[in-house]
Amino acid sequence: MVKRLIIAVILLAVIVGGIVGFNRFRDGMISDFFANRKPAPITVSTSVAEPITWRPGIEAIGTAVAAQGVDLAVEAGGTVRQILFKSNEHVEEGQKLLQISEREELADLAAAEAELELAETELARARTLRERGVSAVNNLDTAQAQAASARAQVAKIQAMLQQKELTAPFAGVIGITQVDVGGYVTPGTVYATLQDLDAMRVDFALPEQQIGRIRPDMRVTATSEVGEYRASGKITGIEPKVDPNSRLVTVRAEVSNESGQIYPGQFLRVRVELPDEEQVIALPQTALMTSLYGDSVYVVRDGEEEDQKVVEQVFVQPGRRDGDMIEIVSGLEPGDVVVNAGQNRLSGGAPVTIDNTVSPAGTQPAEAPEQADGQAQAQEPAAAGAETETE
Repeated sequence: MVKRLIIAVILLAVIVGGIVGFNRFRDGMISDFFANRKPAPITVSTSVAEPITWRPGIEAIGTAVAAQGVDLAVEAGGTVRQILFKSNEHVEEGQKLLQISEREELADLAAAEAELELAETELARARTLRERGVSAVNNLDTAQAQAASARAQVAKIQAMLQQKELTAPFAGVIGITQVDVGGYVTPGTVYATLQDLDAMRVDFALPEQQIGRIRPDMRVTATSEVGEYRASGKITGIEPKVDPNSRLVTVRAEVSNESGQIYPGQFLRVRVELPDEEQVIALPQTALMTSLYGDSVYVVRDGEEEDQKVVEQVFVQPGRRDGDMIEIVSGLEPGDVVVNAGQNRLSGGAPVTIDNTVSPAGTQPAEAPEQADGQAQAQEPAAAGAETETE
């Protein structure tokens, strides 16, 4: 009995020991497998840090104003007889737009012309009599004065008639009519607005610190929020004083608007183009990572194995921003291949595979890690919405 018990205990100990040993062996093998296992390369997109031509600019918010624009108003009161334009129609300079009833003035003109004819006849008679010496000098003077008065009366009534016939002061697009045929209007009544939309003025304000950097004729681009329409022009005027309350200076530019997509009063994003700067290292803004420790990027390096590429986290000093690009002041060398997409899965020393078929907008991807002489081009910058400087 005791012998059987001892054998059972020994068998149980062997079984337990085998299980424990197997588990330890299995855990060790798993640990060795993961310790020696090579992590799969992470697919990323890259750009080459190469010196480019940097296009600095000053950005602001502006308002569009027609180069020529007026509210057309009635000069003389009366009843509207004809409306000779349609809303949003393009009219030419001198084109007749509105006719006010002129029956009373026509009657007055006929009477004034008759008075003038009589005065001219009396003047001719007085001159003949004076030449014969049978009339006093004052009679001739009186006749001349009456004739001059009659001519002035005719001219006055003709001017009144012209006020009843309203024409376009310049070519442009006329707005919605504000009067109706048969309605009575008084002097000063606005009957439509006329805007020349071929060229637009853009008024915007800049901080006083920027006054010394701008001058007339500098290139300006204005971008609308509707349809992303962009117009080009130049600065035409700078206010010679600073607003003491806002510390801003008003600037006016004129831009082309041949397509008519910019309307007076419209909100615009304005960018004043400053002189180009050469040899500036810039990267897509997507390449930059920001943390409590600072700004950094991942640079692709050669790995220990042949054809292996790994990444190294490099801290950099960023500079100015321009559209999708950001200037790198220090931390990178020309030719460095930098990850611009996919870096959220990376850590220092991680192996990577480069796929540049999809790259952030406005960037030139690296051809391949071994072809680090690819070019990183800056996209033409778009104007931003707030009053900031993107040098």
